[in-house]
Amino acid sequence: MDVIDLRDFYSRRLGIVARQLINRGIRERWPDARDQRVLGIGYPTPYLGLFREDSERCLAFMPAAQGVLKWPTGRPALATLVEEFSLPLADAAIDRILLVHALEMSDDPEGLLREVWRVLAPSGRMIAIIPNRRGVWTRTDATPFGHGRPYSRSQITQLLRQTWFTPTAWGEALFMPPVAGGWFLRSALAWERLGEALSLPFAGVHIVEATKQVYRAIPVKRERARLIPALQPVLVPSSPATR
Repeated sequence: MDVIDLRDFYSRRLGIVARQLINRGIRERWPDARDQRVLGIGYPTPYLGLFREDSERCLAFMPAAQGVLKWPTGRPALATLVEEFSLPLADAAIDRILLVHALEMSDDPEGLLREVWRVLAPSGRMIAIIPNRRGVWTRTDATPFGHGRPYSRSQITQLLRQTWFTPTAWGEALFMPPVAGGWFLRSALAWERLGEALSLPFAGVHIVEATKQVYRAIPVKRERARLIPALQPVLVPSSPATR
């Protein structure tokens, strides 16, 4: 999605409520980020406000295909446009990474996660907000969660393990239908509590926390032996000068 479409969604009432509910799930995993280096990838600015004040530094990286908007407004910019498979950071430079509207929008989610693995510190933690394949929000393209590729929990687990991450905590958000009606918005928190209490499977997004596998298993590729043809001796008659 274009960055303008994402900004417009989060400026409407439905987007404001969605942000509040997802922030609630993020805050349960990360109560604070004091003295931590925090990076958001995708379109994370609606959620990075949780950490901007108390973290050591807080940055937003937005992929070139999506576009970038200045963030925060009225302050020095902390957001920049990047190539998602070549982040302008040194190895192990970030303590915590938040992925929002990133994996489902990426043409190569494995490549993106391997780049995230590279810049994440050995004790670092990652939270990914990923549309739920069984959720109601993926059934409509009126919200950003209806675009890109949604995932089931098993698909997320497989993707994380393939890219050297270990899932450590799971959560869900957006149990309410994606309806901008006043009654649905006013009862959004009740929908969340009911869905969490009953472990309902149709939440709009997964909130998965993962850690970096420092000592990862590296697959061994067996090199094929190069076949060299045996050379047969050939008798060459000597020239008259050598006789």
